[in-house]
Amino acid sequence: MNKRNILTIKNLSVEINNEPIIDNLSISINTGEVHAIMGKNGSGKSTLAKVIAGHPNYNITQGSIIFNNKKITYMEPEKRSQEGIFLAFQYPVEIHGVSNADFLRLAYNAQQKAKNEPELDPLSFFELISKQVKSIDMDPSFLARNVNEGFSGGEKKKNEILQMNILNSKLAILDETDSGLDIDALKTVSNNINNFKTSLNSIILITHYERLLNYIVPDYIHIMESGKLIYTGNASVAKQLEKYGYDSIKPKI
Repeated sequence: MNKRNILTIKNLSVEINNEPIIDNLSISINTGEVHAIMGKNGSGKSTLAKVIAGHPNYNITQGSIIFNNKKITYMEPEKRSQEGIFLAFQYPVEIHGVSNADFLRLAYNAQQKAKNEPELDPLSFFELISKQVKSIDMDPSFLARNVNEGFSGGEKKKNEILQMNILNSKLAILDETDSGLDIDALKTVSNNINNFKTSLNSIILITHYERLLNYIVPDYIHIMESGKLIYTGNASVAKQLEKYGYDSIKPKI
């Protein structure tokens, strides 16, 4: 498999309200790879995900983010999405008054328009989305409901995976997708993530627990602490953490 670089973050430092959160962080990700980022609460994992996606509340004070050979350090979040970056939120929000089907079609057509490709009318899109809904074992009635309104935690996470599949993103960042999932939903979501993975895209998994990584085996596991990546290893690191905890990890200087 011919890999190529899809994301390079170099010497990145980030703050919010003048409070440093990410400190001189660097990472490189190639196509066809799955990278897991683990760490204690407050280590900066979710912040890193949001910064890659372009969240406006965070102030980049140093460094650069290169995606597909294009500098996106200060690019607007919607432009990053059009470039192929997808972020599945840790706590997906409810959008009142907007049906799930309409939301997904608008998002899909926005991507199509950005690529100068034909947009889909409601009927054509419904045919496309119906196949995706079936593949993730989601009740089709959820398409007619408002976005995430009244959804359980697991249903919200399935809805995020549905968005990821529809948008066919180049880099999927999944922030604690395993939280709120029972074992059956975890297996279904994990299978869909594995099916999404190709030699042309990449996945970043942010998680606390080994259980997700039993189903989606990462190529690399990075340990984050105080806004820094202090250790990088292979999939076996998750088992070490599960058995001995984060204090067993010795930073690689």
